[in-house]
Amino acid sequence: MQPQIVSAQSSINDESSVDDEISIESDTEQWSFHGQATYIAQQKNNFRSSYYGQNSLLNKSEGDGLKSYSLSATAFVGTRLWEGAEVYWNGEMFEGTPFSGQLTGLGGFYNGELQKGAFAPPIYYTARAFIRQTIGLGGGKESVESDANQLAGNIDKNRLVFTYGKFSTLDIFDDNIYSHDPRTQFQNFAIFSMGAYGYAADTKGYTYGAVVEWYHNDYILKFARLALPTVPNTAELDYSLTENYGDQIELTRSHLLWGQPGAIRGLFYQQKAFMAGYQNAIILGQQTNSTPDITNVRQSATKSWGVGLNVEQAINDDIGVFGRFSWNPGTTETQTLDISQSISGGVSIKGSYWSRPNDTLGIGFAVNGISSSQIEYLQQGGLTAFIGDGALSYGSEQIFETYYNAKIYKDLYVTLDYQRISNPAYNSARGPVNIFGIRAHFEL
Repeated sequence: MQPQIVSAQSSINDESSVDDEISIESDTEQWSFHGQATYIAQQKNNFRSSYYGQNSLLNKSEGDGLKSYSLSATAFVGTRLWEGAEVYWNGEMFEGTPFSGQLTGLGGFYNGELQKGAFAPPIYYTARAFIRQTIGLGGGKESVESDANQLAGNIDKNRLVFTYGKFSTLDIFDDNIYSHDPRTQFQNFAIFSMGAYGYAADTKGYTYGAVVEWYHNDYILKFARLALPTVPNTAELDYSLTENYGDQIELTRSHLLWGQPGAIRGLFYQQKAFMAGYQNAIILGQQTNSTPDITNVRQSATKSWGVGLNVEQAINDDIGVFGRFSWNPGTTETQTLDISQSISGGVSIKGSYWSRPNDTLGIGFAVNGISSSQIEYLQQGGLTAFIGDGALSYGSEQIFETYYNAKIYKDLYVTLDYQRISNPAYNSARGPVNIFGIRAHFEL
């Protein structure tokens, strides 16, 4: 779920000389090779727990005193095909174990690298394989630096970009310069992304589909149809893009506020897939005198939708703030996180103030909630893919996270991270959970 398709771009003056244009053209890359490796280890406290169920996050007294960890390594390879066309392939290795051996017990999970499951021993797979075609529409030039899944060169500021293949939804949507990459920034799902955004993803966090982007002056309009799993939260995607899919549209407006750059993004998405409704599960449970179970009432062509707002704003060269709001009706089971409404935000501070300009201090929060129908379902003992304590004393899930990311040597960074999660999985009878973590990240 890392932002690896499009990286930040630096502008060049529209009045650049002919020599400058020639220089830019001569720096155009034909091939690109990059790589990354990230290790995250986390440990939690022996938090208060009045009771627990099948999908609870367990404390030490309940049998889980082990750490959670993840290790990933990715190779990014790209080349140009013809004018404006680029193709990319990412091979990835991943190994990880969540707390309690499964990624359960929370709305906003603590490690974005863990995606949706446990993989040990390590697995190897193609994370991304996509083609991108750019059509220039004028408006001056922008210089693009060499980066993961990005070839150095120059492109028109106004342009159309078509992407087709396998990638992560969050590579393209819900971007934010201060909070978007769990490998280098905030690690909690509800802080580095819109918590209530039901984005398309398989169990490793990737999808398949087509995206159209239109860049025009200070605006970016994006639209995509992306594959959902044939069964929610499983590995098999529906490659037909006609039965289990998600459509999303996002509009970005860049601006200057008091001379400092910022951006506002508005997102709308809808899903059509083989899913269950909570009320249907409750009704069937009442009719059969049994615990409601969403797996018994899944139906084809079930629909859901949601909206989101994403804001970033630089205060000065070293401080930036961000905020997100997202909402969905919460009447159907989730394709991503058990969150129906979420508000999050925070601040990112570079270490220039203490003579460490390559370091970053981040402070963030998220407040998550679920719908009334899901609350009733959980109170009756129902389970979702990720949560279910057997009962529920409802309270909003409240997350605080702070991290310090330090550059140790060249492209090696080490991060200390702390998260405090109150009312885990919306249950005031459990928690708060304190999670202490360390992250090592290397890239080239």
